[in-house]
Amino acid sequence: MKGKWALVTGATAGLGHAVAEGLAGAGANIVLHDLIAPEQAADALHARFGVEVIPAAADLARRDAIEIMMADLLGRCAIDILVNNAVIRHFSAIEQFPPDRWDQALAVNLSAPFHLIRLALPAMKQRGWGRIINMGSIYSSRAVEDRIDYVTTKTAILGLTRAVAIETARSGITCNTICPGTLPTPAILNKIAAMAENNGRPVDDVTRKYLGERQPTQRFIEMDAVAAMVVFLCGPAANDITGASLPIDGGWSIA
Repeated sequence: MKGKWALVTGATAGLGHAVAEGLAGAGANIVLHDLIAPEQAADALHARFGVEVIPAAADLARRDAIEIMMADLLGRCAIDILVNNAVIRHFSAIEQFPPDRWDQALAVNLSAPFHLIRLALPAMKQRGWGRIINMGSIYSSRAVEDRIDYVTTKTAILGLTRAVAIETARSGITCNTICPGTLPTPAILNKIAAMAENNGRPVDDVTRKYLGERQPTQRFIEMDAVAAMVVFLCGPAANDITGASLPIDGGWSIA
């Protein structure tokens, strides 16, 4: 992937940062995006992998901010790989769900990938090569209570992926969705720790029960494994994989 440029949104921590590390490890230059330009994280990534790294900032809830960021980036580098990873969510029953939070989730989780794709595509088509990877979820194919924004937008991402894949099928560009199960994010780890404390049980026992109700493997999905799948989809072996929804969920989707 040497010489390619990859834009990863929401990439200062967690899954986004793991994906950026995976792509950098494969030789790609990285545009590291977050709400505030991640200068320190960009410097660390450059020092570790020796690739070029550009920190970029944009509020993905605002179309004008996305357009300004992309105009700047496309004047500085080629966006060969686009990973739509940034996400927001709010936990609430539907009847109490704040309308402004709903609008924000639609903007960040769904409209932002659309705008980033439409702005990146012309140059990808001109070069005859591109990789678009949208981050879905286990909840792209099933529902859960009190997460109407997350379930709705992650389901819609599958439609966006299929539509883009069909339109780009003969252009050398692929578009796919990766659907992870439960990742060891700080939010999940804190939730499990609180459950263990409240029930007076060891964290390991609560973790096994928590995961066992979801993933038959009873293991977290490793962020590095998701990153490796992204790298694979960007390689030549994945030239004919497009429009796919690829689970990495420890068997949750078939249980």
